[in-house]
Amino acid sequence: MIEPHAPVSPGAPPWAEPAWLPVRPGTGRFLVLACVFVCAACGLVYELELVAFASYLMGDSVTQASVVLSVMVFAMGIGSLAAKRLRWRAAFGFGAIETALALVGGCSAMALYAVFAWTGGWGGVWADGPRCLLVAFSLAIGLLVGAEVPLLMELIQRIRRQDAGGAVADLFAADYVGALVGGLAFPFVLLPFLGQLTGALLTGSVNVVAGSALVLGLFRHDLSRRARWALLVVGLVVLGVLASAAALAGDFERAARQAVYGGEVRVALQTDVQEVVLAGGTDGRPLDLFLDGRLRVGGRDERQYHEALVHPAMSGPHTRVLILGGGDGLAAREVLRYGGVRRVDVVELDAGLLRLARSDPGLAALNRHALADPRVHVTTADALGRLRLAPAGRYDVVIADLPDPGITASTKLYSQEFYGLARRALAPGGRLVVHAGPVTTRPRVFWTVATSLRAAGFSAAPYRVLGHDSGFPAGPDRSAARAGAPPDWGYLLATPGPSPPRLRLTGPRPRTLTPAGLAADAHAARRTRVTGLVASTLAHPRY
Repeated sequence: MIEPHAPVSPGAPPWAEPAWLPVRPGTGRFLVLACVFVCAACGLVYELELVAFASYLMGDSVTQASVVLSVMVFAMGIGSLAAKRLRWRAAFGFGAIETALALVGGCSAMALYAVFAWTGGWGGVWADGPRCLLVAFSLAIGLLVGAEVPLLMELIQRIRRQDAGGAVADLFAADYVGALVGGLAFPFVLLPFLGQLTGALLTGSVNVVAGSALVLGLFRHDLSRRARWALLVVGLVVLGVLASAAALAGDFERAARQAVYGGEVRVALQTDVQEVVLAGGTDGRPLDLFLDGRLRVGGRDERQYHEALVHPAMSGPHTRVLILGGGDGLAAREVLRYGGVRRVDVVELDAGLLRLARSDPGLAALNRHALADPRVHVTTADALGRLRLAPAGRYDVVIADLPDPGITASTKLYSQEFYGLARRALAPGGRLVVHAGPVTTRPRVFWTVATSLRAAGFSAAPYRVLGHDSGFPAGPDRSAARAGAPPDWGYLLATPGPSPPRLRLTGPRPRTLTPAGLAADAHAARRTRVTGLVASTLAHPRY
């Protein structure tokens, strides 16, 4: 055993005396800083896990990220203050905090998913259950993470006393570098290879092992025999809980997914962009496509949505068509019904969705193998970036088949700048059609899209169609699903210039859309008009 040579300051309390270590002081400091590095990485993974799950379950990633980060930072300050009372038993306090943090942080994702899946998610008494649990986990994890730093500072000073500024610099350097590694590991390693549930559980296991190893190995002489056994037993129990949960994560996820999406889930995969779930679509059953928990293709409503999106826009020149989004191939299916089409460019961000649209038997049959048509050219790219590269006047029709504007990640795709680029890409007499979200439940958002189009030099004709399925929310707004009302989809057909285009149907006859119905849908949309709105821009989003 090697006794450190740091002298004890006169009048120092007994717990501030140098620790008896099994290694040299330099090695001991390195091991403490290594533990700081690991704990910081784990803490940031927990934070990103909560943000990702909250955005997936609740939508509006800016709001959810703001809630998680603000609550956690506040709780970290409270935790740091509370940890002052544990300085006299820094080793035991740190071991207990890391064990609790591993259990709470490791199980947070699974608990959030369970509440969302089995409490009715967004309806009834438990409508706010996921949100309350999100705040509770953010608060608990923030308190525990905040308590780490004062205790680690005490432990590193017990190895060898140094000036406070130097100790703080060493500690925070290791902390920030660990946060960097954790922040990069979450999107590039844990999420794509392990998924959210197993990734969080593995992070918790690393957390408890690192904390317990430091305390029971390096500072074991600071602990009583009873304290050592307590930390060891509790740590092994927590490690066993996390390992058992990881072993059952696959079965749990399948059961939770069926509770959320129904019992006909065939495909569930995490692509580089989003989670893609396919339910039904075989043996005559309708196909449902979910992207990040939101219904994008509803079995009974799919044709209504895509016919309303495509056919009014195709009533003019349509030799060259650009589809932004539409990786499922269903908008392309409707476009290819027109004999005058010579080229269709599909720009989709998610390569995994494109692969499914080509290879999955249910989805490929539904889109009639549209992506295999020689006239269709697919590009995996961001829609805004692709528009910036599009030659001026290239397309007769631009179809924006994109996520709802209320989803933060898609806000830029409903901006004045985006529509300015679309206008440049249109040939004379060309048309742009935009899916602008539900009209009935989110009229301000819908008419903000119209205002943004007008600011970009377009005149737009609004219309909407009603769907049938109300059992699962189709966008970021859950109010229609809670009320049991059928969903609706709002569209804006736009042309450059001061006069809005005429809504008409001149090509192949749609199955669900008639001229009279389209006129009634346009009248219904106009009745919801909201005035006095300001255009949404990249620098000042309004959704």
